[in-house]
Amino acid sequence: MIIARSPLRISLGGGGTDLPSYYEHHTGFLIAAAIDKYVYITLHETFVPELIVKYSKLERVANAGELEHPIIREAFRSLEMMGESLELTSMADIPAGTGLGSSGSFTTALLKALHAHKKSLVHPSDLAEQACDIEINRLNEPIGKQDQYIAAYGGITCFRFHPGGRVEAWPLKISEETRYNLEDNLLLFFTGYSRSASAILKEQDQKSRSADAAMIENLHFVKQLGLESQRALETGDLGEFARLMDVHWQRKKQRSGNMSNPQINQWYDIAMANGADGGKLIGAGGGGFLMFYATDKTRLRHAMRQVGLKEVRFRFDFEGTKLLIS
Repeated sequence: MIIARSPLRISLGGGGTDLPSYYEHHTGFLIAAAIDKYVYITLHETFVPELIVKYSKLERVANAGELEHPIIREAFRSLEMMGESLELTSMADIPAGTGLGSSGSFTTALLKALHAHKKSLVHPSDLAEQACDIEINRLNEPIGKQDQYIAAYGGITCFRFHPGGRVEAWPLKISEETRYNLEDNLLLFFTGYSRSASAILKEQDQKSRSADAAMIENLHFVKQLGLESQRALETGDLGEFARLMDVHWQRKKQRSGNMSNPQINQWYDIAMANGADGGKLIGAGGGGFLMFYATDKTRLRHAMRQVGLKEVRFRFDFEGTKLLIS
């Protein structure tokens, strides 16, 4: 039995600049943090000459090439595995499509399990790049590299995305006191909506590829906010970090009409009037989780409970994608 797990993530600044359509011309930068909510992959050998795959559906096929699930099919293909006499199951702490990078976490956990089955070691950067190759190159998803890299590395990590595809990764230089305060004062609330990140990011990707001036300027601004967020966090100025979150959200909504909706905007305004110092919707937009930085957490929790939003409490994860059993 092999069990691999991969953390979900929250974005702390610069999100959206990790798409190839932007970084290939302008270099991207962002800060992401892995959290202790996970995607799990289990893999074990069976006594039947077929591949059994369980996710929201059940597939029983002669070999991996016949799978309907595109990521699992391409992961087996990328590692030149047919999958005979194997059973693979996926589980997750949080539903897919909620803005926490579940697809990237799923792919890195899957690859980690398959590498373990082959008795091969894989470095986090290689694991992340293999996951990106599957989702971006093989499946042509209009997504970025953030989710795969932060899932593989874990921690609170800065990433720079260079033209040509090279990615730099280094830990955010944050003090222990600031990290504890950040962890304590960031709150996640589920909006009840889930959506496809690909559908929302497709508009951004197409506009970036066509050098749409407004989109490029928006992403330049967001990248600068990411750099300012890095400075604020590394100097311990969490009040400034919270203010930058709000500025980021207001600018992010301009990228697409699908980024938000009147209900999400209303919840955001209620939070800002009841203890939140700054916030944004996590992920590509359109639904999922609202994240707020709040020094008056009791007031914010009460207000969000009153409008029916469920809080998901979390801590940071510093292990990244790992094997629990092999």
